[in-house]
Amino acid sequence: MAIRQFVKFTVGEEEFGVEISKVREIIKIQEMLKVPNAPRYIEGLMNLRGTVLTIYNLRKRLGMHDKEFDENSKIITVYHNDLLVGFTVDMVNEIVRVDEENIEDTPSSVPNIDKKFLSKVVKFDNKLMLILDLTNVLSPDEETEIREFISKNEEQLNKQ
Repeated sequence: MAIRQFVKFTVGEEEFGVEISKVREIIKIQEMLKVPNAPRYIEGLMNLRGTVLTIYNLRKRLGMHDKEFDENSKIITVYHNDLLVGFTVDMVNEIVRVDEENIEDTPSSVPNIDKKFLSKVVKFDNKLMLILDLTNVLSPDEETEIREFISKNEEQLNKQ
């Protein structure tokens, strides 16, 4: 029986997870370059040790109401098609180890969240955790848009 590990985090009232193998790192919220005319779910760009990082507000992307970042807020960074992106979350809770037999396909009736963002549902400790597929948070068109967005703003970001 195989064990899989997930980074468990909170966005709004929901607990989510993402496969630990997809996470590059978890960092504190930092100053970001706000870019005019960016989609509303993009918080901005950040220079992370010389790499331009596009920061998505996961609350906004999932259609939840916005809230101010606080001391618990974090950025989870992942690679998506050789592009490093970050997602703001309200809190990173823990690393969860789950038997593969407790991982199921996402039911078709998940309220309030676009199913395209979900890959699985995990059962553990008599609870359910929705597994986000952060690579689906970006559509191919949005990915192209982000690459253009970065190249237009890279010079300004590198001055920070």
